[in-house]
Amino acid sequence: MAANTTITLNRVIPMGAPALADFKVAATAAPTKDALKEGELLVRTLYLSCDPYMRGRLSGRTDSYVASFEAGKPIEGLGVGIVEASTSPDFKDGDMVTGGSFKWETKFVAAADSFTKVPTSSGIPPANFLGVLGMPSYTAYVGTITLCKPKAGETILVSAASGAVGQMVVQLAKARGMRVIGAAGSDDKVKYVKDLGADAVFNYKTVKSLGAAIKEAAPEGIDIYFDNVGGEFLDAALKNMNPNGRIAECGMISQYNATVETAYHIQNLAYVVMKKLTIYGYIVSDWYKSPAYSEFINEVSGMLKENKIKYRMDEVVGIENGPQALLDLFEGKNFGKRVVKVSDLSHRL
Repeated sequence: MAANTTITLNRVIPMGAPALADFKVAATAAPTKDALKEGELLVRTLYLSCDPYMRGRLSGRTDSYVASFEAGKPIEGLGVGIVEASTSPDFKDGDMVTGGSFKWETKFVAAADSFTKVPTSSGIPPANFLGVLGMPSYTAYVGTITLCKPKAGETILVSAASGAVGQMVVQLAKARGMRVIGAAGSDDKVKYVKDLGADAVFNYKTVKSLGAAIKEAAPEGIDIYFDNVGGEFLDAALKNMNPNGRIAECGMISQYNATVETAYHIQNLAYVVMKKLTIYGYIVSDWYKSPAYSEFINEVSGMLKENKIKYRMDEVVGIENGPQALLDLFEGKNFGKRVVKVSDLSHRL
């Protein structure tokens, strides 16, 4: 029987930074079509997605919007792959599929209703269904367009502006005539965000004061803040918001590995009342059945065809390197949308 590489979790990590020792990379027996029950697929993984929300799934929490991973079992997340066998009438051998139930294995078996078909003849690289046409970009769209309702001439501040979500926020906002202020964590990332069209960008790791840097970039204040990081940056943004400003609360990655001792405590929350701010906390999976999803696909597909959009992928090769690829996210070592390449489209294992 062919070898299969599987990534499992050794233990849950409620607080602090996960480490490589918390994961296990093992060779297991690859499943075959004989293992399929009714309504299941045998899927060969092409790409796996590394996303900040997965930190919560490592924690063992039982009160989150998505279930935690279990110790001793494969971790899972978003991915794209090829169907190698099917007992479902909705899928056939050779279909390309995506979904949020991709086990971190070279091949795996799962229920067919966990997947959505994506076109194999479109010429779109498979990894794009995890990036520019995938969850991160739709997250950007919902937060920026659907919830915060930007107006031409307004100013938006984007943290982690070179990341999987942030780079799309920048471009969607510019397409609507906004003034865009970005923050990123290295000089190379700052340059990239400028190349995307941002009006001003600063390196949040080198400025003396986040509040002063935001004030200098946007002296007339911020109308929309798209928050990817939380913590001290959110605190500084609150103080620089204009009256009736809106905040898209997408993520707080600066706090995901925090402990009781290291957690940042917000000091400027009173500005929510004083400035009549609206904070939108949201989970993008709630929005896939809304009209916004087709609007997103139409708009971004059109921008791609007209070469009006850029999207940087950060690819790590080899499923065995998946744990480190994921851990890198929490230290800002990725540049763009981090994915793990597991196999080639044309290579049947």
